[in-house]
Amino acid sequence: MNDRDLVNDLLAMEKYMTASYNTAMNEASHEGLYKDLLSIFTETQNEQRELYNLMFQNGWYKLEAAEQQKVQQSFQQHQGYSSQFPYGNQVQ
Repeated sequence: MNDRDLVNDLLAMEKYMTASYNTAMNEASHEGLYKDLLSIFTETQNEQRELYNLMFQNGWYKLEAAEQQKVQQSFQQHQGYSSQFPYGNQVQ
């Protein structure tokens, strides 16, 4: 297994773990348990970000730049949703 494959596998695992911890936090009825899960979630999320950054810096995780026109269209579409917010048109 080369470095790229290893880091990619670790990133996939961290993504799965953060999703699982998120679900567990949402369903934790005990405050102490919730706080413990939140602490572990935060550590796991930070590790996930570090792995992502490592892959991106090495060119192993490539993103394509979006076309400006598509970004503007998406912005306008979602900006229109603000009228549906329950507390008025409070977009920041």
